[in-house]
Amino acid sequence: MQKPDIHPIVAAKQALVRYGVLIAALLLVFALVLGWDAWHQGAAGRASRTVAAEAQRIQDAVGQTLDELVRHFDQGRNDPVVIAATASGDNAAAAKAFVGDWPDAGKAAFFASDLAATYADAAHFGYGRLAALDSALNSGNAVVTVARVDGKPQLLLAGPVKQGGEVKSLVLAPLPLDTLAASVKSAQPGAGYLALRFHEFEVGGIGDASLAQNGDVASIKLRENGFQILTASPHATGGLFGVSALLGYILAALLAAAAAWLLWHSRQPMSASAGGPVAADDGEGTMAQQLENAPQPEHKIVVRETPKPAPIAIERSIFRAYDIRGVVGSTLDASVAKLIGQAIGSAMQDQGLKEIVIGRDGRQSSPEMANALIDGLRAAGREVVDIGMAPTPLTYFAAFQLRTGSCVSVTGSHNPPDYNGFKIVLGGETLAGDAIQALYARIAENRLYKPATPGGVQQREVAAEYTQRISEDIQLERKLKVVVDAGNGVAGMLAPEVLEAIGCEVAPIFCEVDGAFPNHHPDPSDPANLHDLIQMVQRLEADIGLAFDGDGDRLGVVTRAGEIIYPDRVLMLFAADVLERNPGACIVYDVKCTGHLASHILRHGGSPLMWKTGHSLIKAKMKETGAELAGEMSGHFFFKERWYGFDDAIYAAARLLEILATRDENADAVFAELPKGFSTPELKAPMDEDDTHAFINTFRERAKFEGARVATIDGVRADWPDGWGLVRASNTTPMLVMRFDADTPEALTRIQNVFRQQLLAIKPDLALPF
Repeated sequence: MQKPDIHPIVAAKQALVRYGVLIAALLLVFALVLGWDAWHQGAAGRASRTVAAEAQRIQDAVGQTLDELVRHFDQGRNDPVVIAATASGDNAAAAKAFVGDWPDAGKAAFFASDLAATYADAAHFGYGRLAALDSALNSGNAVVTVARVDGKPQLLLAGPVKQGGEVKSLVLAPLPLDTLAASVKSAQPGAGYLALRFHEFEVGGIGDASLAQNGDVASIKLRENGFQILTASPHATGGLFGVSALLGYILAALLAAAAAWLLWHSRQPMSASAGGPVAADDGEGTMAQQLENAPQPEHKIVVRETPKPAPIAIERSIFRAYDIRGVVGSTLDASVAKLIGQAIGSAMQDQGLKEIVIGRDGRQSSPEMANALIDGLRAAGREVVDIGMAPTPLTYFAAFQLRTGSCVSVTGSHNPPDYNGFKIVLGGETLAGDAIQALYARIAENRLYKPATPGGVQQREVAAEYTQRISEDIQLERKLKVVVDAGNGVAGMLAPEVLEAIGCEVAPIFCEVDGAFPNHHPDPSDPANLHDLIQMVQRLEADIGLAFDGDGDRLGVVTRAGEIIYPDRVLMLFAADVLERNPGACIVYDVKCTGHLASHILRHGGSPLMWKTGHSLIKAKMKETGAELAGEMSGHFFFKERWYGFDDAIYAAARLLEILATRDENADAVFAELPKGFSTPELKAPMDEDDTHAFINTFRERAKFEGARVATIDGVRADWPDGWGLVRASNTTPMLVMRFDADTPEALTRIQNVFRQQLLAIKPDLALPF
């Protein structure tokens, strides 16, 4: 018997019975998501307003406390009894009178106004204390700062004691940080975070400190004296699909109402309709009831165990301290590059990062390595912006300009032509150390993210934007003639154009990009590679000569007189310039820099900080300390002031020329004003790949340096009053790196002999270059 046709209304009712609950559930889930998102947006806004209000209150409270401390301090140093005691040279009596009824200042001390004794033993006295006294002497007023004293950060007040306008002595009063921290501890930042900082020191903080890393962060300067109030609140998003909080609540309510309507109608009994035939009621209930009572088929659920991914063999030695680097055709090829790309993409997936910029240097292997890397990133679902051939600083700049926060520069840097590698930035952090090793572990254990749909790739040019950004910030006061030697590295495609844009007359040599480096190796730290540049500067009577390494992140400088200006002395010039606008700023330098650098920074009112060698390690330290400037003896310069904080030799060259153009003297005269000893360049002793770090560990344990202050943050550095020496393991090539610097040639020879004896005692066959 043929079944009667089902009326459309009945069919719709049947569909409603079958699928109404499911649709209602989906609508309800979506309503909950929109409602939660709207609440989250509102909570973030409330948290931001709360912490901002508390910051304003704390700003006022800390300001009042500082004013009171300075008032008390000034009252003490201007006390007639104190002035008379210092004038007679009785510092003990001066200290007793100064403390008076101020017990917190019980450790106040007085010092001679020439600071000769403190500078003679600056390391023992403490750079932070010395900087406070020097700043007070130069300004003629009370100075408030924070420095580490006896291993603990303390609040320092320093000021001159004057008689008749003449400075008789300087007083330094250390106070506990709790004096200021109490104001912060009383704050109520709600769901946010609030902290009082002085450059790299945190005076006190309260709330969720993790927000300082992943929330919306702002800072308020406190009276231009180095103190700042940092605020952080939960990250305020734009809402799902760009929906505001109010609209989110409205949509959530409408979706919830629709879900309720569906649920109610799907449970109603089906009635006859005049529109068509309906089966007679046979006493078995409504269709909804029949569907509920119908026997359900049995389903067997089979659980299959996911097989563990097979491990992947890859050479571990290419995963170095602050980048990935290997020999193409031996430890590195396209298949390895693709795995590295997929590992980077998988790490981005874990961090919720989607877009990444890729740039490459001019090596012959770089196009193949970059394409394979991009394939790996896309296989991990990442969206790639390919900027093509570019100096490493341009790749870093693109990550800021295009707001990806992540980038990889495919480059062998200053290594031989058969090397290549990857410098990696993810979410604004330059990968180094454990983060690099984590990429190796991810590949070796085959923990690679593999979505069903690969990511895309687009090409983009950013060189013009980079040039415009620099030229808008820097224009020379007078034209300078500059010789640029790129060593056939990738900087040659951009550096001359940038320097011409800021007002230079540029004479380029070896600026044609050629990955075989046919003229000389692109490593300005080796004096042999600067011979052609010096000759051309002298022949053209140019103002200065500039050399770049293979990927444009290291700078070399020579003068018309043929002098090589080592990067630590260039950093002195940069530091003095930056500190004019940022008094008290932290300046970071690596262990290979001259001992004169710290005192030069102090003399100009800055806070020197020596740290480990390595571009990624220096950048991390800058971020940790809030430093405005950093530099390495290798020629890396990092400007946070007016720039982005990454190492950029092209921008550093522009800043150097900006300084020189303001001076009437020539470059030789300008650099002659800077402290200078008798020093060596970087000296290198090749070793087997696996021996360098083991050798340094043994040397650190056995070496003895009588009368020297020894630092072991990176290798072994021994400082004597008249000079210093260093030996460390290179993190980029298998060799020991050494440098020596002293006040006299005799002291330099003595220090080298001490090191030679200690080095050969451990490895008699070591071929030393001195």
